[in-house]
Amino acid sequence: MTTLLEAKDVSRAFGGLKALAGCSLNVERGSITGLIGPNGSGKTTLFNVITGYIKADSGSVTFDGKDITNARPNAVFALGIGRTFQMTRIFSRISVVENMLVATQRDESWLRGLTRSKSSKSELDNAMEWLDFVGLARLANLQAGSLSYGQRKLLELAYVLVADPDVILLDEPAGGVNLTLINEIGERIRTLNKSGKTFLIVEHNMEFVMNLCDTVTVMHQGRNLVTGQPEEVRANPLVLDAYLGGGDDDDEEVIEEMTNG
Repeated sequence: MTTLLEAKDVSRAFGGLKALAGCSLNVERGSITGLIGPNGSGKTTLFNVITGYIKADSGSVTFDGKDITNARPNAVFALGIGRTFQMTRIFSRISVVENMLVATQRDESWLRGLTRSKSSKSELDNAMEWLDFVGLARLANLQAGSLSYGQRKLLELAYVLVADPDVILLDEPAGGVNLTLINEIGERIRTLNKSGKTFLIVEHNMEFVMNLCDTVTVMHQGRNLVTGQPEEVRANPLVLDAYLGGGDDDDEEVIEEMTNG
């Protein structure tokens, strides 16, 4: 495999707090890569730097060999990097399928995509195919704001997929979702990966990560601590020490999952 997405020695501070302190990450083409770590370790900040929502103070981000450091989010998206968020970001006042039609306009601004008066039949067909893929086709004409939290997660995934990105960054796809939907999301990711899609996933659900990912990177205090195959990471004492130092209830749940295997 070749490297598709790389963050190298990335640092970012907020006032006196160093959220990222020389963090590096490689995502190989065709892989499912997990990014884990205690709360406050910098995972989402790294996502935000990669996708242009936060600027790096130093370091670099490259995508398919091209330097995209501090590029604007719409430019990053247009190049082929799609992402979801911890808290879903959808247009709640328009229908499910209208949300999808906005997302088809990868090379246009968000506002232009939202206000276009008409979409082509091929765009509509493509949108409906992805809604069917995530199990939401029957809800296509409902207002997006009426969906359950888990359904919103699936809509956001479909929303990213309809733009046909080369790499998909998922920020806690299993967070706040019931077990049935977690399993559905996992199966969708596996299917897409088999078709050639590359994934980078931030997640606290250790079982989800360990069962799904090819490679896992652990972050701690803004740096990458360990990278390896899931079982190697699970057994690494440095990883357990990092979580034990977190002192957070969520981290305690992760420790239990890791030690119980």
